[in-house]
Amino acid sequence: MAAHVPLRIVIVEDQVMFREIIRKVCVEEFGHEVVGEAGDGRSGLRAILGTAPDLVLLDLSLPDMDGLAVIEVLRKALSNSRIIAISAARGSYTLFQLERASIDGFVDKASNSLDNLREAIQSVGSGRRYFSAMFSRAKEARLADPSSFDKVLSERERDVLGLIGLSLDDREIASRLEIAPKTAESLRARIMAKLNVHSTPKLIRFAISNGFTQLGA
Repeated sequence: MAAHVPLRIVIVEDQVMFREIIRKVCVEEFGHEVVGEAGDGRSGLRAILGTAPDLVLLDLSLPDMDGLAVIEVLRKALSNSRIIAISAARGSYTLFQLERASIDGFVDKASNSLDNLREAIQSVGSGRRYFSAMFSRAKEARLADPSSFDKVLSERERDVLGLIGLSLDDREIASRLEIAPKTAESLRARIMAKLNVHSTPKLIRFAISNGFTQLGA
């Protein structure tokens, strides 16, 4: 049996009680070292970049920046650090973005137990990957659907759909993306045709329900 190798871990979680539970599991049950903690994204980045940990346990819904933005910085600056995302987010687009971000694990806050968290830490700490059943089911459903958003929409159209989900009009979208209002109008029409959604209110509901507007809790 391989010898136990303690990991250096940073926990980024805005709920203090949950952060303390995670620390307890890491230190007391697995003998790892928690080298940094933070309750928001910017403080988390400073802690992670300052310590270069083996493992980052990262909540996705943070007060000042979302977890995907944190992951994007980390993948460029610390490619060897493993990342377990912890979230109640269930939108298909959010899970798709996490998949593309090449995280090492995902724990579903909404339905997973403390045992699942333990299993995730142990698996990723041992060089394996861990994804909740919900995450895996969502991936399988998306791959099996020939009309899923990732197959029919371009990256630019997915960006526009996120802004439509925030109830922005074509001029506001054009300003955000630095494009002409006519281009924003054309993109909206193209998205509606590709998704077979025939009104803006329905398109807004689609964007929200699929996680195009936010990461969730």
